Amino acid sequence: MLRTIRLTAAIVCFTLITLLFLDFTGTLHTWFGWLAKIQFLPALLALNIGVVLFLVVFTFLFGRIYCSVICPLGVFQDIVSWVSGKQKKNRFRYSPAMKWLRYGVLGVFIIMMVAGLNSLAILLAPYSAYGRIASSLFAPVWQWGNNLLAYFAERMDSYAFYEVDVWIKSLSTMLIAIVTLVVLFILAWRNGRTYCNTICPVGTVLGFLSRYSLFRITIDSEKCNQCSLCSRNCKAACINFKEHQIDASRCVVCMNCIEKCKHGAISYKYHPFGKPAAGKADSEQINETRRSFFTATALVAATSVLKAQEKKVDGGLAAIEDKKIPERSTPLTPPGSLSARNMAQHCTACQLCVSACPNQVLRPSADLRKLMQPEMSYERGYCRPECTKCSEVCPAGAIRPITKADKSSVQIGHAVWVKKNCIPLTDGVQCGNCARHCPTGAIQMVPSIPEDKDSPKIPVVNVEKCIGCGACENLCPSRPFSAIYVTGHQMHRII
Repeated sequence: MLRTIRLTAAIVCFTLITLLFLDFTGTLHTWFGWLAKIQFLPALLALNIGVVLFLVVFTFLFGRIYCSVICPLGVFQDIVSWVSGKQKKNRFRYSPAMKWLRYGVLGVFIIMMVAGLNSLAILLAPYSAYGRIASSLFAPVWQWGNNLLAYFAERMDSYAFYEVDVWIKSLSTMLIAIVTLVVLFILAWRNGRTYCNTICPVGTVLGFLSRYSLFRITIDSEKCNQCSLCSRNCKAACINFKEHQIDASRCVVCMNCIEKCKHGAISYKYHPFGKPAAGKADSEQINETRRSFFTATALVAATSVLKAQEKKVDGGLAAIEDKKIPERSTPLTPPGSLSARNMAQHCTACQLCVSACPNQVLRPSADLRKLMQPEMSYERGYCRPECTKCSEVCPAGAIRPITKADKSSVQIGHAVWVKKNCIPLTDGVQCGNCARHCPTGAIQMVPSIPEDKDSPKIPVVNVEKCIGCGACENLCPSRPFSAIYVTGHQMHRII
């Protein structure tokens, strides 16, 4: 019964979280966006103390249920392992915990986060890793399927489906997603939860807490006949059936062992508080030291201030092949992100905002200093003042929630005119495209020669009114570079 409940909850959570990354209509985020916000690392970076405390207390009470129900990467590995198990039964066996590797990876992860090397640290983050896989690999397949349905629906005079653009938002992110998928698939296919119990930093933290959980899976030595079925079906490789011990730090409470035991020797029940489920007494002092270390370093990691990094981003292009990308002296980050500094400090590069952006403005960065973190680029669209999708879906606090009214007053940058590229001067024709489409009226067309009212009109930018939405840059017909582009501000301003 417990296993059925766990499986049902895991399938529901996994399906809904996956759909959050696949949904291009933005409908599901309204109802199920909270599932992204209860992921451990995003909640920690967002300083969402309520969620973090809930997950910590929940783990202290019931063990690592988070890893087998809420974490999408964990459930994904379970699916792969389940398929593999159809071909080879009873393929697992107990193996001692590689504590040096687990705590070593966690230490490196924390050091990288504190040192500002987020682009490397987020490669290990479980929720973000699955997000990159879903948005880079699963989403295109989902969109192609939608377009196929739209094709047939159109021929039946139905508008139940509509076509969407399918394009590679970042080649580097897609390659990283492929490598991550292949590695996880091989590990899960052969050894079940190897990644979760040797590499995953979240799994290590929760595993440390679960050593002292009140409810755990335990073995009744009087009933056990050492048939080893429990150990051979434990994907966490944490059941030492010979000594009747279960390593609670690695157990993800999947309940498989309970179902396999034919003698009722394994049960999930209350365990005296403070008594580890496995391990020797002489390791207690080491564990206490570790607890103090992780408490201190977690606080440092959550509150550290990371250096703002210079960005070079795509942008400023109409959807025509021969347009080229301008260089920006400062990064362009979405309204609500406050600054490039805040983005670097909190972003886990999960790609949820990239997937949710209806204007195709956000895409993962290829810059190694901020690898896979979202950047703004205007060659396919511009940041519409009425859209606040990215701020609504961000689970890590990298993009803070803002209202539509607030967004129209947030200045993320300002437009800069490039005289040598402007069509009225280069081709001698009237344009004014940038001024006509500016949503804030920050651009006015004036005679290029003040004394001659009939001279070609050129744009003048009022930097106090410009909010940096990129409408002018996106719609500028100049080739190969736009005659007007947006440069970012280190700190966003309210105008």
